Amino acid sequence: MPFINGKDMLMHAYKNGYGVGAFSAHNAETIQAIIWAAEETQSPVMIQVGQKVIQYMGMREMKSMIETFGEGTTVPIAIHLDHSRQFEQTAAAIKQGFQSVMFDGSGLEFEENARITARVVDIARALGIGAEGEIGKIGGTEDGITVEEEDAAITTVEEATRFVDSTDVDYLAISIGTAHGIFHNAPTIRMERLQEIVTAVQRPIVLHGGSSVPDDQVREAISLGVSKINIDTELRQAFSLGVQEVFNENPEEWHLAVSLDKGRERTKEKVLEKIKVFGSEGKAVDLLGSIAKQEEVGV
Repeated sequence: MPFINGKDMLMHAYKNGYGVGAFSAHNAETIQAIIWAAEETQSPVMIQVGQKVIQYMGMREMKSMIETFGEGTTVPIAIHLDHSRQFEQTAAAIKQGFQSVMFDGSGLEFEENARITARVVDIARALGIGAEGEIGKIGGTEDGITVEEEDAAITTVEEATRFVDSTDVDYLAISIGTAHGIFHNAPTIRMERLQEIVTAVQRPIVLHGGSSVPDDQVREAISLGVSKINIDTELRQAFSLGVQEVFNENPEEWHLAVSLDKGRERTKEKVLEKIKVFGSEGKAVDLLGSIAKQEEVGV
């Protein structure tokens, strides 16, 4: 099976200076697009199951579909629960065998966020599942939940250090200038703050709101310790525009196989574009080899 612990995947990226694309899937075609792009580039990927698709389709159902399309895949995949704001949902994903989970307690008081995240980490680690937490509010809208710009806050080094010390979370999402959604003006990632936090916490950092961040900023962030880059809006946009493309050319094309295929094609192109930026091409073999060596020595 190609599915591996999210912590193993991101630690390899962190130690070897590349980024893993965490691509949100919303239907069969976007799942296929992500997997096909990963196969073509021999790149490890995370496939994210977000709150909107859980409301629409169901968490177990979405995970089962990813597993079905992933059968026979040669590249490492981690299925990731994204932005869960409920401990019960996060625990359910762990029970269902997700390879990575995120409890997002960034809207809670620090102590409550740390307390619940620590519980998630303990359960996930016991079952060989990677765990992500978030400290600092990231602006924008995702899955119908909006954080206004004035409420977003750049994560401090002290906050990040306290949170990691309290939770021992495997990888940490921080607020450093990005926002969920498509930017109207190019963002400026706070590179100096990112470097300070990476130095302090010594573990992979997650960049949320990765859609439409300039490539040069993404590459620099990866060089400083960002190991997981979340991409959602740009994939939804690519898929939707691909479907529109078909109807613009022929308004009476009613075969779904035609319109959905064009959406899938455009989504795959976007995933390929991001993988090249993240530097994860060809890393699948190295990652799988590293995991095999760990298993040999019983790590």
